[in-house]
Amino acid sequence: MNDEKRLQDILEKIGELANSAVKDSYAGNGHSNGDSPANALEEGVAVCTPKVLPKRLLEKAAKTAIKINPVNAPLFGPVSRMTSDFPVPLALVIVTSKYWGPKPRRLTVSFMESTPSDLKTRILSHMNAWGKTACISFPLTQGIGDVRISRGAGGYWSYLGTDILHIPKNRQTMNLQGFTMNTPESEYRRVVRHETGHTLGFPHEHMRKELVARIDPAKAYAYFLQTQGWPKEVVDQQVLTPLDDTTIIGTPPDQTSIMCYQLPGAITRDGKPIIGGLDINQTDYAFAGKIYPLPGHTFMPDAALEDDWDETEDVSVPFEALLS
Repeated sequence: MNDEKRLQDILEKIGELANSAVKDSYAGNGHSNGDSPANALEEGVAVCTPKVLPKRLLEKAAKTAIKINPVNAPLFGPVSRMTSDFPVPLALVIVTSKYWGPKPRRLTVSFMESTPSDLKTRILSHMNAWGKTACISFPLTQGIGDVRISRGAGGYWSYLGTDILHIPKNRQTMNLQGFTMNTPESEYRRVVRHETGHTLGFPHEHMRKELVARIDPAKAYAYFLQTQGWPKEVVDQQVLTPLDDTTIIGTPPDQTSIMCYQLPGAITRDGKPIIGGLDINQTDYAFAGKIYPLPGHTFMPDAALEDDWDETEDVSVPFEALLS
């Protein structure tokens, strides 16, 4: 019980710190150093912070994700390795994915503030860019949407995948601070499509261990404290803690993915930046199509990963060879 409470408190604290850091950075006139969020992104500052549910809902949300899409359930291996430190329910929370499942699905969208119709249409067009290969669509509703967008203070963020089902109806599930019809098209592609990726259940690509390994922790702590006001705990959570490869349904690490932060060479070990994605790339589209296949489309493994030949060519291995 002590371990469970300890982990729950840590998760809640991380969420509070992340939320506070982003709000503080973008209160008033925008970014704390005077830059807009758009300029901050171009300079490599990480401004997207996927939200963490309250600790009381973590286990419930994990069970919801598994009920909606059984593939979200973690493999036995990761859970069994974690139970030596934490109880099974909390281990389950940490390694459960949040994907919606392969069946076509409509996630309705509404806006928290009064929003011009042309702006709604523009935002939805970028959300639905994922529909090029994915079977999830985002139609506008006049009622309360599954996805609820605010353009108020707080920066750019979204809850992850099926977690949006646990958000009170009077709260947003996605935040696009300050977006207007005057916002550059490049920001729509980079920010709206990125946050929609989180709604689809995609985590941050820069959290892959191969990319995390390139970052110098001491430099990262100093950099994000100066540019974002993030304390060490938030940098650990948002930048330096790699995803467990055994829990990932994904592609090889891709620093040009729309889900990857732009990180400057100032914080990497080799001085080279992690490029980050400016738009949904071909790997993103292919992966979305595998997770959420369009009706009538079957995505097979790449030929480079799986070869085949006529059954008559199969080799029969002699029993004696198995013993040698």
